[in-house]
Amino acid sequence: MPNKTSDAGDHAGAPMIEAQGLHKRFGATPVLKNVSLTLRQGEVVAVIGPSGSGKSTFLRCLNHLETIDSGRIAIEGEVLAQTDAQGRCHYASEREVRRICRKMGMVFQHFNLFPHLTVLENVIEAPLRVKGLASADITPKAEALLAKVGLLDKRHNYPARLSGGQKQRVAIARALAMEPDIMLFDEPTSALDPELTGEVLRTMRQLADEHMTMLVVTHEMGFAREVASSVVFMDAGELIEAQPAQAFFANPQHARTRAFLNHML
Repeated sequence: MPNKTSDAGDHAGAPMIEAQGLHKRFGATPVLKNVSLTLRQGEVVAVIGPSGSGKSTFLRCLNHLETIDSGRIAIEGEVLAQTDAQGRCHYASEREVRRICRKMGMVFQHFNLFPHLTVLENVIEAPLRVKGLASADITPKAEALLAKVGLLDKRHNYPARLSGGQKQRVAIARALAMEPDIMLFDEPTSALDPELTGEVLRTMRQLADEHMTMLVVTHEMGFAREVASSVVFMDAGELIEAQPAQAFFANPQHARTRAFLNHML
């Protein structure tokens, strides 16, 4: 199929993520096939599709948790990886990769909080260790972030004493503590009970209202419809369709997209 690029946000700001022609295999199995997407400043792009369609792998390639076999990835204009004329994929130096990837915060399906640290300690850990900030400098900012996600009163609790929704909101605060320009969400509500999903989606909606640039892999069609500026549909490792959210749900262009939406809605 022809390569498709998400250009639904051409009216938006500068390109924050540019992925061009990404290919990725696990062994003999192709998991990304010529995937291209541009995420612009202030956009919220929802990535939807059936399980196993390559959505999470795509996200993990953008922040170097996985490596691509070929293609090009640029973050805010800085090249993370690109393929040369001989078909070899080259990454920036390890130091540059770390620096570029710090522009992105990531929230995972499973919260990955440190169980031996309190909520506040979880939030300040990366700024302390990665940025070398002083505890006295980062703690007020961390407490402000916990207040933002409605969990300041839990700052001295350990993760074991939190609900799943509370853990995920702490994970969002922890990602924001590094002051990223872009937030990546990998199915942030799929491990939660329905009643806990809403509180996480409310926090994400608040970030969208504040014009945070966000790329969200999700099964939550309501969030994609109401909050995303554009929606991307992936299936079998391919980017099948990308449209502004309203048009995507009102008039999907591809038969595979229509079949998926008929199943989900």
